[in-house]
Amino acid sequence: MDALKHKLIAQAEAEGFDLLRVCRPGDVPQVPARLAEFLAEGRHGQMGWLAERSHWRGDPAALWPEARSVIMLGESYTPEEDPTATLEQPEIGTVSVYARNRDYHDLLKKRLKRLARWLIAEAEKAGVETPQVKVFVDTAPVPEKPLGEAAGLGWQGKHTNLVSRDLGNWFFIGSVFTTLEIDPDTAEKDHCGSCRACLDACPTDAFPAPYQLDARRCISYLTIEHHGPVDEELRPLLGNRIYGCDDCLAACPWNKFAVTAREARYHARADLIAPPLADLAALDDAGFRARFSGSPIKRIGRDRFLRNVLYAIGNSARPDLLPAARAHLDDPDPTVADAARWSVARLEIAANRLDSDA
Repeated sequence: MDALKHKLIAQAEAEGFDLLRVCRPGDVPQVPARLAEFLAEGRHGQMGWLAERSHWRGDPAALWPEARSVIMLGESYTPEEDPTATLEQPEIGTVSVYARNRDYHDLLKKRLKRLARWLIAEAEKAGVETPQVKVFVDTAPVPEKPLGEAAGLGWQGKHTNLVSRDLGNWFFIGSVFTTLEIDPDTAEKDHCGSCRACLDACPTDAFPAPYQLDARRCISYLTIEHHGPVDEELRPLLGNRIYGCDDCLAACPWNKFAVTAREARYHARADLIAPPLADLAALDDAGFRARFSGSPIKRIGRDRFLRNVLYAIGNSARPDLLPAARAHLDDPDPTVADAARWSVARLEIAANRLDSDA
């Protein structure tokens, strides 16, 4: 099996993956208790699916009892540009790095399926009983980050994301579960030390303690998963972040080892590096769908996206954006209309301040 694993690593690299490590499904015994505490505290917010499938998410062996090995793979999506540069430009929107081009779920899953088919063929060549395989990318109840740590891809940093000594923390995670017995790798150790750069970088104080996240205060959760209005106390803290947030990732000093994404479709589209808020606010449903076809942004729909854009406009202190906000005061979606009213009120205050200073 050692020879097969060496070939597997080489094939994964040929497919575009940057890291491959292996663990057993039962190598994450800490997950059930941690997940139960997270859910009991209500830190999952509106993500009810976390609670509904917690028995699987807490125990990968229960998800597929026949599995003997979990192949964990990492693929870099490190940006070419500074992901925080747009935060100081209030008239434009800031989109999370992972969402500035094609949906990684589609790209990664295709690679995983090709690798899984290759593994089956190679096992058969080696005279091994034909293995079964299942591939997962983020959308299934799989504790990917704990499994990644157990396999040695990296460790879960204080921001709860996986950090690699080879890739920093800008990388996607995918997994291949298989009935094959493949030699496991050594789990990665925590190398965060006394550093708290990621915790201090969070605009909304979403980390109650190191290694703990309260999604209800996380900008990624608020702009993507949260339905309805965002609490008014949190809206100013969103700044111009209209889809996701990278502040804790960008702050990690281990990114000095990051490698630029090899996959061109992870590199930012020109129109998503610094999109003008006024242009985004003018999108109707058809325009939204056309602009974000093939993008993960499409998943949240025009109304939730426009809500985010209007919050950003309200935070801009740019009275010239008042027409863009006023255009949605009577929007049929009540959350969008509420966001427009909030935005207009803040911009009118900014306009009055400018008039008094003139």
